[in-house]
Amino acid sequence: MSSSLPPEVRRLVAATLVNTFGNGVYAAVGALYLTRMAGLSVGHVGIGLTIAGLAGLIVSTPLGVVADRLGPNRAYIAFLLLQAVMMATLTQVRSFPLYVGVAALTAIADSGQRGAKGALIAGLVPSDQRVRTLAMLRVTTNIGMGVGMGLAGIVLAVDRREVYIVALLANAATYLITAGLVRWGMPRLAPVPSATGPSGFTALKDRAFLIFVGLDGLLSMHNAMAQIAIPLWVATATDAPTWLISVLLVTNSVAVILLQVRVARGTEHLAGAARAGRRAGLLLALACGVLAVTDVTSGAVTIVLLLVAAVVHVLGEMLQSAGGWGISFGLAPAGAQGQYQGAYAMGHQFGDLIAPFVLTVVAVSWGWPGWLLTATIFLLAGAFIPVVVGRRSSDRDGLQEVAELAGGCEARPVAADRAG
Repeated sequence: MSSSLPPEVRRLVAATLVNTFGNGVYAAVGALYLTRMAGLSVGHVGIGLTIAGLAGLIVSTPLGVVADRLGPNRAYIAFLLLQAVMMATLTQVRSFPLYVGVAALTAIADSGQRGAKGALIAGLVPSDQRVRTLAMLRVTTNIGMGVGMGLAGIVLAVDRREVYIVALLANAATYLITAGLVRWGMPRLAPVPSATGPSGFTALKDRAFLIFVGLDGLLSMHNAMAQIAIPLWVATATDAPTWLISVLLVTNSVAVILLQVRVARGTEHLAGAARAGRRAGLLLALACGVLAVTDVTSGAVTIVLLLVAAVVHVLGEMLQSAGGWGISFGLAPAGAQGQYQGAYAMGHQFGDLIAPFVLTVVAVSWGWPGWLLTATIFLLAGAFIPVVVGRRSSDRDGLQEVAELAGGCEARPVAADRAG
């Protein structure tokens, strides 16, 4: 992330840093604000988040179409402004119905900005640099979130309503600043008229792409695995010290910051991206297998195995991200990047919805058999990605990718630049 980057990528990096800094603050203080200051129960917060997640999933692809029709810049800015308004409105929440409305509109706006941002990257960045750009933005996200969560410790230490309000309004301000960075100084991409662009239902009719989205969504359960399942497992099922949870989380963040760009190399084209998906499934399954072993170990052996599981997990996590980026860009037809990026985001939203159940009820509660079952899910999801992508690209372009992907040999570039 140096001065050698194109100006538009530098602007995206700056916008992402500002935005994720605010997100980090909210991630640390949001739940406590809602339960301690707004008077909501933990159950109400959970139900509200579930409803919001479903709303975001349903509208993800249609809002991607909006990004194509309005132009990615205008759509991205509009959704950022809606997020700013909703975050400011959250300071006035005193009841469950109002919270559900604010949470749902926030999730809808978040879904919209994800598709618009993906379409913006597709239009501004050459096809062979898109995955690298997203890798850099993911590194930036980890840095921004980390700084934001760190500074949020001040809010938690003071623990007064007015300080929480300031934190929420500061997050709202970061959306406004992000919108300003996108609005001024960034090339504006032309919209794709409905008369000349693909149908607004193209992505939803693309069955092979939707199968990939579902498989990728299963792999994306690694997010909840790192943030929920592994900490719960360490604290309730092993004799490892609880401070190790922080070590494992820090290990994850540092690895992403140092290695994500490097791990993403070779995933700019469909064959390499599909292989990354397969390897991600294998590594995530291996991490589950190592965690299963800690069910019967103790002492230093358990600590070492947990550290190994964390390292293997984060390698799988980075491969899954890079592979998904490459495939989602590579399979999208010209003029439909917004809706395809919106459809791609559905997979992660699906994974976020089912992961708490799969990973807490199955993996953590069932012990080593649960971890092995979870490993099987990851392994199969990763194994089928090259098959689906190979058939999809072969049907569309007449390319001989099935053999390349299944056999693991080096493939020639197959993703043309489809920036609209």
